[in-house]
Amino acid sequence: MTTDWRPTASPEMLRRRAELLAQLRDFFRRRGVLEVDTPQLAHAGVSAPALHNLRAGSPEGQQAETGFLQTSPEYAMKRLLAAGSGDIYQLAHAFRAGEQGRRHNLEFMLLEWYRVGWDYRRLMDEVAELLGMVLVPARPPLVLSFAEAFRDYLDIDPFEAGVAELRAACEDAGLSVSAAMAACAERDTWLELMLSSLVEPRLPDDRLVFVHAWPASQAALARIDADSTPPVAQRFEVYYRRMELANGYQELTDAAEQRRRFLEDNRQRRARGLPEVAPDERLLAALDAGLPPCSGVALGVDRLLMLASGADSIEAVLPFPWPRA
Repeated sequence: MTTDWRPTASPEMLRRRAELLAQLRDFFRRRGVLEVDTPQLAHAGVSAPALHNLRAGSPEGQQAETGFLQTSPEYAMKRLLAAGSGDIYQLAHAFRAGEQGRRHNLEFMLLEWYRVGWDYRRLMDEVAELLGMVLVPARPPLVLSFAEAFRDYLDIDPFEAGVAELRAACEDAGLSVSAAMAACAERDTWLELMLSSLVEPRLPDDRLVFVHAWPASQAALARIDADSTPPVAQRFEVYYRRMELANGYQELTDAAEQRRRFLEDNRQRRARGLPEVAPDERLLAALDAGLPPCSGVALGVDRLLMLASGADSIEAVLPFPWPRA
């Protein structure tokens, strides 16, 4: 363990960070969106197989006292929405195990907000307005469906291609994969790999890029547009300079469907040799009580500051990243 006590962010970067947070708060103040504060430690974690919870316990290590450091404030904020909060936002510290690198830190800051009565396309417009205020891109945003992104940059239909075709497309692109990945039979795993390794590096770097209408199997907590052929998730991600900045949904409000998805998450966890995570019963009860129609988005504040300041690493914008925390 290093004994270097000094922060990795410069005094100038600390000032820029404070200014950015003030700018974000002013953005929502002018729109009448309420700032809220929810627990970072809760009884339930997330079951999404791609996310890994950090657990915390009592000094005595009693199992009854253990809890989960939150990967985002989403579950608690939805409980507020179900209780009638109206439009809300939060600047929250979040925690994800196993995420450390040039663009990742175990502890990071999310800006998460929800708009009651909005569809996700209207929320995309507000995300573009906020990011345009901070980043000032040279050109207007580019909006692509998930299918268009794969067709335009890889000449492949992500909804029709089978695993063998996806694997062959990776080989044709010269993408080196592990033996375990080569044997993988899950389409979504291949699509996730191709998006991050082959599509994202080809995105234009002088404008915001929105990718929406994701495969229904990757809906997470988003609603499914059953009128689309094939059905798609009402979900979007936004990139700038080929860096993912935000992930947004037209939110699922059906408690029974959400429970089914939690169970499916745990099926996938078992298949991958990961521990199961019990469903958040308080969230499910809130959905059952009535989550209003809404759309929400989570945006990485540290990455936003990286892009706004020209920093090469997330460590340059954090006072004390995990190696020095």
